[in-house]
Amino acid sequence: MLSDEQLTAEQTAILGRMTPEERWRVASRLYWTMRRHKTAFLRSTHPELTDQEVDQQVRRLFLYGGT
Repeated sequence: MLSDEQLTAEQTAILGRMTPEERWRVASRLYWTMRRHKTAFLRSTHPELTDQEVDQQVRRLFLYGGT
């Protein structure tokens, strides 16, 4: 983790007060937000791809990792 990515004491305290279900919901929202961002990025940088090709690429990236 980069130094600017370290949690602050306040963030740690907030996370510590959350239930496991609340933490799961936050993580899930982040995951789906990042998938939408990656989809938008691929569409903007590869306009030649069909919607199906973009969806397949995003699925592959999230399954196997990558940028």
